[in-house]
Amino acid sequence: MKYSFSNRQMRRFDEAAIGAGTPSAVLMERAGAALARAVSEAMARLGVGDALFVCGGGNNGGDGFVAARILHEAGEDVAVLCLAEKFSTDCAAVREKYRGEFFARIPRRRYAVVVDCLFGTGLARPIEGESAALVSFINSSGAYVIACDLPSGLTEGGIAGEACVRADETVTMGQMKSALLLSDGADLAGKITVADIGIPAREEGAEVWEDADVKTYFPARRSNSHKGSYGAACILAGGAYSGAAFLAAGACLKSGAGYTKLCVTGELYPHAIGKLPAAILREYKALDGDIFASDAIAVGMGSGVSEQLYVYIAELLANYTGTLILDADALNTLSAYGTELLSKHACRVVLTPHPKEFSRLVERPVKEVLADPVGMAKEFAARYRVTVLLKNNRSVITDGARVAINPTGSPSLAKGGSGDVLSGILVGTCARGVAPFEAACVASYLLGRAGEIAAREMGEYAPDPTDIIACIAKAQQSL
Repeated sequence: MKYSFSNRQMRRFDEAAIGAGTPSAVLMERAGAALARAVSEAMARLGVGDALFVCGGGNNGGDGFVAARILHEAGEDVAVLCLAEKFSTDCAAVREKYRGEFFARIPRRRYAVVVDCLFGTGLARPIEGESAALVSFINSSGAYVIACDLPSGLTEGGIAGEACVRADETVTMGQMKSALLLSDGADLAGKITVADIGIPAREEGAEVWEDADVKTYFPARRSNSHKGSYGAACILAGGAYSGAAFLAAGACLKSGAGYTKLCVTGELYPHAIGKLPAAILREYKALDGDIFASDAIAVGMGSGVSEQLYVYIAELLANYTGTLILDADALNTLSAYGTELLSKHACRVVLTPHPKEFSRLVERPVKEVLADPVGMAKEFAARYRVTVLLKNNRSVITDGARVAINPTGSPSLAKGGSGDVLSGILVGTCARGVAPFEAACVASYLLGRAGEIAAREMGEYAPDPTDIIACIAKAQQSL
């Protein structure tokens, strides 16, 4: 398992390392040396011989000046472009040591490698003016772009500002930055290398699960086992939209649960007969003992927003003792009729909102949710003692204490129904006895991997949610 950290955390780690006796100038030399190695390796790999460092006046620019000096002294064809008029103390010192070619305006010459050393994590405002012109120059250069620490213009939440560098490769210093994984960061960072420059983590970061972590939740099954050994999952879905119920149940059948119960309303029941022969199909008019006997229940997929659904959610929260997954219209129903129901619950609860659904739950704009998905999800989870799986291209999972950022996924999942597939995997995983936080990590990882496999086999445009379900088994086998 790996970990990632916020920009704020990294600044604290940096300060702590300096306080513990490592001078900031030494950290800058180490960072510059790591950047120089990456640039040298890129030039060798690409078979090109020149690089331009675009430096700002802060410490990110200082890293660039150090790297340029090292490469210049090694005989490489490098230059620095810097329009800054003010410099940090450390940046000014290393700038004086650089003796190579220097530009105070954008050069006409084109370079094969361009290195973004403008802002990194030190950006606290939108990029404007000359700096925006430099970002535009970098992006339009046609060069192989390497970002130092963070593509300039990328915010804490991984959102790209109006001016933001698009990198082919990012060399991030000390520890992995969460911004590189979230939202736009996943598209703009390119290949990510973490350079160890002697800044240890001093707080818990966001977990970034790997194959080996997920594999532990799929141990070899005992020969002497049966369907009762692997739990009963119940899906209360459909009503307004019938497809959601079938997608969730179809995915649950691939999750490893012993039983998949599909409970639908009367109007949907005749249309559901024979659709999924392996699922236990039931019509329900009220919650009953069979539903409550399930190890995990998922509610809300395709249900429509209604007062009756709110009553069902209230009854489950008060009396059910397994794991309850609230998705789709269950979340919208809570937003419409009141989230105070979540204040007390007898069961373990997992909410699986996408950013717009979550914005309704917290009554904040989607823009604010995307700006700080980790912080907002963690606060909500802690307040209500629930697990939140905040879905996005890189989903955030938190129980209010632990946080994980799911690293898998593909644009092939950008279709209606993918969330229903996720809920099906999740309810089945919970039914097998996996705790909510871990189950949410496993389900997100498998959905993302299934999307990646489908994209490799069919392209990113063609796969629909049934294709994703068909790839769940391949995702499990890939671990």
